[in-house]
Amino acid sequence: MSSIPRPAWGYGPRVIPGPSAAPSSSPWIDLDSASARPLHPAAREALLLAHEHGYADPRRLHHAGRRARQLLDNAREVVASCLGARPDEVTFTGSGTEAVHRGLLGLARGRRRAGGVVAHTAVEHSAVLHAADFSAAEHGTTTRVVDVDPGGRVDLDALAAALEPRDVALLAVQGANHEVGTRQPLADVARLAAAYGDVPLLVDACASVGWEPLPAEWSVAAASAHKWGGPPGVGVLAVRKGARWRDPSPADDRGDRRALGFEDVPGAFASAAALQAVLAESEESGRRVAALVDRLRTEVPRLVPDVDVVGDPVHRLPHLLTFSCLYVEGEALVTALDGAGFGIGSGSACTASTHEPSHVLAAMGALTHGNVRLSLHPGTREEDVDRFLAVLPGIVARLRADVGL
Repeated sequence: MSSIPRPAWGYGPRVIPGPSAAPSSSPWIDLDSASARPLHPAAREALLLAHEHGYADPRRLHHAGRRARQLLDNAREVVASCLGARPDEVTFTGSGTEAVHRGLLGLARGRRRAGGVVAHTAVEHSAVLHAADFSAAEHGTTTRVVDVDPGGRVDLDALAAALEPRDVALLAVQGANHEVGTRQPLADVARLAAAYGDVPLLVDACASVGWEPLPAEWSVAAASAHKWGGPPGVGVLAVRKGARWRDPSPADDRGDRRALGFEDVPGAFASAAALQAVLAESEESGRRVAALVDRLRTEVPRLVPDVDVVGDPVHRLPHLLTFSCLYVEGEALVTALDGAGFGIGSGSACTASTHEPSHVLAAMGALTHGNVRLSLHPGTREEDVDRFLAVLPGIVARLRADVGL
């Protein structure tokens, strides 16, 4: 086989050199990286290389097909190493949402004889909720929702009660929450799941992969490349060897039964490059970003009256902060802060367009309106936080004055 030019990040599970993506010189500041992080330089380099050498169908036996297969296999090996999985357990999908849907529906189908209940926490991403609803409507499963505490962590007593009937086909518990950053106690969750009939655990890790290692307690896991600095349109579905997962879709003649159609080889290759790079940098960047978030957690309530910071103060992702402002609508805050040069989120980015209150905040008993989600990326600077803290009090005061307060 002809050799493929090696990119800077090399082949196999090796560290990718190079700096994190630098912030734009524009006065507009992105504080919404939980929706999408800037494309990492390693991903940009790998994407260009793979578009040149990996455009062909990797199932073809000709020269171009073999080159594409080599790039896809190398990408799979790198991602598997980063996630603590085997390469044959990793499949590239079209998005994190697709990975969640196929992960849940495949487990529900494979475990049909073990039980007809899909259990999940009350704060799961809407992708889990929609997949559970689809399974109930199309396949007759029932859904059991497990409560969380005010910080967003699963109530272990409530979880034990949900598992006790031993009729649960699968349990979906995210690694960390996408709105408030709260980490779940997956080791305790897995212990209970094993005690009540070896219930397999679906872990939605879309919010956490790229910031910290994937915890080991999963039967099926899902991740999303654009949240760690890879290109959009690439997700990862990981299914442990031995997990009772059955393909929930019509049969496909392609080699990977978990994949739907033609894989995006350049996207997968670039996603692997970005993941390897950001994990190599994550300890340093996580510490720095966490210090900025700690400052925001302290300063926002001090500078702005009637503010409630939500989420677990200790067990949380380093880069994410959500707070709620009384007497202000979240959409108004997003618009006003955008006009002041800041991109922020309000509630769940995936459900914001519906104008429905956040089911995550409602499950926690928190204020569901007037919430702001800040999610920093490795390029966020201290001066960006300084500027945000300087403009936020005036914007909140003006919006409250507009409604007569």
